[in-house]
Amino acid sequence: MTDSSSMSVDPGSPGIEDSVPAPPADGALTRREVYERGRRQRGFAIAAASTIITLVALVVLVPRAPRWAQVRRSFFDADVLRESFPDLLRAFWLDVQIFAWSLPLIFVLSLLVAIARNSRSPALFPLRALSVVFTDVFRGVPVILTIYLIGFGVPGLIPSREWSNPLIWGTVALVLSYSAYTSEVFRAGIESVHESQRAAARSLGMSSNQTMSSIVLPQAMRRVVPPLMNSLVSLQKDVALVSLIGPVEVLRRAEIQKSLAANFTPYVGAAIIFLALTIPFTRLADYLLKRERRRTGATAIV
Repeated sequence: MTDSSSMSVDPGSPGIEDSVPAPPADGALTRREVYERGRRQRGFAIAAASTIITLVALVVLVPRAPRWAQVRRSFFDADVLRESFPDLLRAFWLDVQIFAWSLPLIFVLSLLVAIARNSRSPALFPLRALSVVFTDVFRGVPVILTIYLIGFGVPGLIPSREWSNPLIWGTVALVLSYSAYTSEVFRAGIESVHESQRAAARSLGMSSNQTMSSIVLPQAMRRVVPPLMNSLVSLQKDVALVSLIGPVEVLRRAEIQKSLAANFTPYVGAAIIFLALTIPFTRLADYLLKRERRRTGATAIV
C-alpha cells in the first residue's frame, strides 16, 4: 500500500484553497450587490417609462374629450384662480389654527385611552370598560356626523353665548373622533412590545407604572410613528369639516368664491393648498415607514 502522506499533489491542479472564492477587494461589489443594483436600475427604468407613457396619454387624450372646453372653463379658469387664491390662503390660516390646537389634545387623550385599555389591575376594570365604549362609539360614528351632533347639540344645552362658539365644539368633535382612532394605534404599539420586556422589568423590582413609562412606552412610540403620521395627514384634511357648523375656513371661503364667480375653480385652489401641505407629510410618513422596516430587518420582496 502507498503511504498517503507520500502522495504528491500536482501544482497545476486546483486545490482546496482555490475552490474558496476570494473576498472582494476594497470598494469592489459582490455578485449579489451587482445583481440587486441591476434590478433596482431596471425597476427604476420601467417605472419612469410607465410614468412618462401615462402622462403623455393624459396630456394627449384629456383635451380630446368632447366637453373638455366647458370643464376647463368651469374648473381651471386662471383668472378666477388668481383672484380667489389670496382669500383662500387667508382662510386656510384658520384650518392651521384648528389643526395646531387639536393635535396635542388628540395625542394626550388617545394615549390615556390606550393605556387604560392595556391596564391589568382588576380595580381599573371600569376604566377599561369606559375606554372600550369610547373607542367603539367614536370609531363607529362618521366624523362628519360627530361634528354635526356635537356642534349643533351641545351649544343648545349651554345658555352662555361665549361657549356657543362653533370653533370650540368643532374642535371637540375632531378630538373625540381622532382620539378613538389614534388610541388603537397606540394600543397596537403597546401590545407589540414582547411580554418578556415586562417580565424583565418585574424581575428588577420595577412597578407597573415604571414598566409602562420606562420600558413599554418608549418602544411602542418608536414603532407607531409612521401610522401616526398618516393620522396627522388625515386630520389636516378633515379640519375642513368644521366649516359645516359655521366657521369660515378655506372650504367655506371656496364655496363663497364659487358663488360669486359662478365657477368651480376656487375649489381647485383649495385643493392645491391642501396638497401643498399634505404631500410633504405623506412623503415624511413613507420615509419613516421605510426607516422602521430597515431598522427591524423587514424587506420587501418583489
